[in-house]
Amino acid sequence: MNVLLFGPPGSGKGTQARGLADALAVPHVATGDIFRRHLKEGTGLGRLARSYMDRGELVPDSVTCDLVASRLSEGDARAGVLLDGFPRSVPQALWLLGWLGERDARIDHVLNLQVVDGVIVQRLSGRRACVACGATYHVVSAPPAPDGACTRCGAEVVQRADDREAVVQARLETYARETAPVLEVLRADSVVTDIEGAGAVDEIRTRIFAALALT
Repeated sequence: MNVLLFGPPGSGKGTQARGLADALAVPHVATGDIFRRHLKEGTGLGRLARSYMDRGELVPDSVTCDLVASRLSEGDARAGVLLDGFPRSVPQALWLLGWLGERDARIDHVLNLQVVDGVIVQRLSGRRACVACGATYHVVSAPPAPDGACTRCGAEVVQRADDREAVVQARLETYARETAPVLEVLRADSVVTDIEGAGAVDEIRTRIFAALALT
């Protein structure tokens, strides 16, 4: 079974992906993981992606698709995958559907995590991280020590640059412009279930499992 987790940044895709992949007994395929692996191993695709990144340019869809194809072609992915963070544009979506179709496969189910922008801004702009050990916090739901220090190692806890409210708003605008239209492309070829993405992690997981008839 090929399942795709869809939704804006901060909707909880990564949080839900690992447990869902285990329940489906398929690998969790995230574009960020693929990029990091190729960059670390210095593959030809990794070096090509790095050449764009070093110039401050976006990695083209063609290169991103080749990176994803390299992962989908591995043995453990042939019986199905859980896709997370891909496709992010209409050209990527059309490529994915074509690539799968050539192999008599398809996206069986799309889970569209729906969260209003205000909740996402609160989630992401409230995140904090320890500069030393990497422990993560949230100013509302999981705050650091009263003096702002890490409760694990005592080091400084800071807000990352990409979690600043203005940056989060910009990311949401990019999503609405470039990624949200992907959903209509997927609806034409796959079963799409809209999932309420607000609430406790376990509540959201229950909704996802119900949509896939998992226990």
